[in-house]
Amino acid sequence: MPKEFTYALAGVDRKVRAESKKALELLKETYMFSQYGGIVQLPYGNIFPQSKRSFLDLVIEGVGTKVLVAQLAEKYDTIGIDGVAMAVNDIIRSGAKPLAVADNIHTQVSDPTLIRELMKGIAKGALEAECTVPSGEIGDVTEVIKGLTEGKGFDIVVASIGKVAHEKVISGRNIKPGDAIIGLRSSGLHSNGISLARRILFKRWGGRYDPHDTPDGLSKEIVHEVLEPTRIYVKPMLKVAKKVEFKAAVHITGDAYAKFTNLCRFSKNIGFEFDNFDPQPVFGLIQKTAAELGGRITDEEMFRTFNMGWGFAIIVNQASKDEAIDVLHKSGTHAEQIGNVKQADGITVRYENKRIVLK
Repeated sequence: MPKEFTYALAGVDRKVRAESKKALELLKETYMFSQYGGIVQLPYGNIFPQSKRSFLDLVIEGVGTKVLVAQLAEKYDTIGIDGVAMAVNDIIRSGAKPLAVADNIHTQVSDPTLIRELMKGIAKGALEAECTVPSGEIGDVTEVIKGLTEGKGFDIVVASIGKVAHEKVISGRNIKPGDAIIGLRSSGLHSNGISLARRILFKRWGGRYDPHDTPDGLSKEIVHEVLEPTRIYVKPMLKVAKKVEFKAAVHITGDAYAKFTNLCRFSKNIGFEFDNFDPQPVFGLIQKTAAELGGRITDEEMFRTFNMGWGFAIIVNQASKDEAIDVLHKSGTHAEQIGNVKQADGITVRYENKRIVLK
């Protein structure tokens, strides 16, 4: 029986992470300090009132072990885009427009050349998201950060704040069977599942390839394929929000399609079926290479770990889906209907003549 490669074996145990997140309940004691009303719980986070007319959405995100791939490539000018993307793409789930981002970079040594390259990516991402970067922090923590290359170790975290009018909040509370799920094309792996991808793809972590190999099916060196920056969906999402009312917005990141279960807490007796996938070649390469290493990654694990070609999704009425797709296309974003809301529990993926149930 081939060994199963999983996200947990690569160092990201979903069960342990879920148990750890229970500690977030302790933070509810702070909600009493919200000055203009109560905290509003949404499927993927909370927003707090700025006034009687608007809410603020505040998130903070990192790029995980993708920083190690940047070090492997000795290429640091795009990883900041990922940091901004992970934060601002979370902000727009509530309907909010990102207003600003702030970065926190911890380095083994705050080498001026390294910092300048990191700043290039942060600036480029913020320009794409059309928000300012009013502040940030750089810390030298030599005893904490150890990189692949001496003196080049770093970690990057980006926070973003956005604003949404009371009547424009995307609550996820009125989803119904028959609603359409529209996917927005990803640029590749984005910044999730990288620990598993590294384990399979790169010799440095026990995988098959040298970083500058170009495996069959890829158009560029594998290290640059994995480093392809996370797509930023702010502009197309704000454009479609002006034309179409949508019921939910999902940034397809950690837990991938299993992430849609969060919506079931707000709209009862619903499930989700996905049936339209055309993953970029890197996803197939990961599964194929796992087999060549004497193991396997199940289809279920792929859809629980990777975006499989769609980096963001919105849920709209069937009557609105064509207009939404048209607006997205006109904004330069490839979008298609990728599934439907069903009157059934759970999440089902139909892929390559197989029915995959995500538990």
